[in-house]
Amino acid sequence: MAMPSSAKYVIIGAGIHGLSTAWHLAEGLKASGKGSGEDVLILDKSGIAAGASGIACGVVRNNYFQPAMRKLMAHSVGVWESDPEAFSYHSVGYMQISAECMRENVTSIYEQQKEIGYDSTFVEGTEDTASYMKDIFSDWQATGVTSVLHEKQGGYANNTAAMYGLATKAENAGVRIMSGITVTGFVMNSGSDSVKAVETDKGVIECERVVVALGPWVKTIWDMLDLPKTIEIKGADGVMHSGIPMWRYWALEEGTLGIDPNLQKMNNGKMPPVIHVDSDAPLLSDVDGSVITDKLWGIYYKPDFNFGGIQGGAMPYPVEKDADDVQVDPYGVDSPEFLVDDNFAHMWCSALAFCQKRFEGQIKYYKNEPSGGIGCFTPDSFPVFDNFKDNVYIIADSNHGYKMIGVGKLVAEEMLGQPSELLKPFSFDRYARGELHPVSNSPYPWS
Repeated sequence: MAMPSSAKYVIIGAGIHGLSTAWHLAEGLKASGKGSGEDVLILDKSGIAAGASGIACGVVRNNYFQPAMRKLMAHSVGVWESDPEAFSYHSVGYMQISAECMRENVTSIYEQQKEIGYDSTFVEGTEDTASYMKDIFSDWQATGVTSVLHEKQGGYANNTAAMYGLATKAENAGVRIMSGITVTGFVMNSGSDSVKAVETDKGVIECERVVVALGPWVKTIWDMLDLPKTIEIKGADGVMHSGIPMWRYWALEEGTLGIDPNLQKMNNGKMPPVIHVDSDAPLLSDVDGSVITDKLWGIYYKPDFNFGGIQGGAMPYPVEKDADDVQVDPYGVDSPEFLVDDNFAHMWCSALAFCQKRFEGQIKYYKNEPSGGIGCFTPDSFPVFDNFKDNVYIIADSNHGYKMIGVGKLVAEEMLGQPSELLKPFSFDRYARGELHPVSNSPYPWS
């Protein structure tokens, strides 16, 4: 494909958000008579799903304490459900099994799921929780949990397969996808605060609108646009807090236990929901019985033929560096710095055994292969979806990305003149207004 000199819409990034936005924008342009998919160009320095979308575990859930996130996720689940075959989507459901300290929060999630018509079941109490879980898995043995929120919708998708499904939809709508092109800067219109052209290592592309959908690399473009490194945030007490870093990084820990995924089938012989457990019971080593942690901890896991075993992860940890000093590349399994280690394998496999007897003594089957990555997080660990520099739309997902396939649809609609109430709570000015999302008791920074 020849390098174009111009495109009406330039989308930077060929991951979940870039591909979804391009597909929906192309369809919207055609339906409205305002253009066609040929007006949309995706640029990626590597290729389709080469970043975080290509290594994601693919979990799709609605389980959020924040009402705005919950509504947005319900919308995204609807997009996943619209073509499960193309998106390699498995609608097996999702289960949040929680400690007592989280019960009030999870109760709130359930009540609000009912209000928006999201199908789920809620079970409370130690005995009822154990009974419910044993009806699903006869070997269930987790302690330190007193509630189950069983989302009947949701599940997971196979990471790269889903991205290629999205890419096919975009290309069928006329979108051009160009790989191996690195954005190096922007040309601004004289006398205005808008972008005239995108500079790349292969030439300059004039454009009318830009969409930045770069996941962990969002800070790179943010800096190119001279957007603020620190911001002011209005606290719940009405006090303004200044000098808050806009970006920080967290290391994400995931891995795979290399056993037959069929071994995780439910009592009824069917494949199970994605399991997420947050317990405050001491976690003991499945190797030597030592205490791994006596604080609140959490894991998630699922049988996954794509990964070849039982795949999942545990709580992330903050990267203790200034954001300017973090090297995002090489990313994922190629990173010399941000990979899981033996400590993760020990903790996660012991936690699996804590939850189900079938996993006892199975740590020897843990796949000792490169795994993990980093996420670029906003100050409150929730997304920013907003316009900057007049004609640049930035999708900064704060590591919620993969499950949010529906964001691209809403962004495309906004670009075509249809403001989205679902995206409004994620505007950048929420920090200055003090309209922050509520914080849960979860051990995860984004739940």
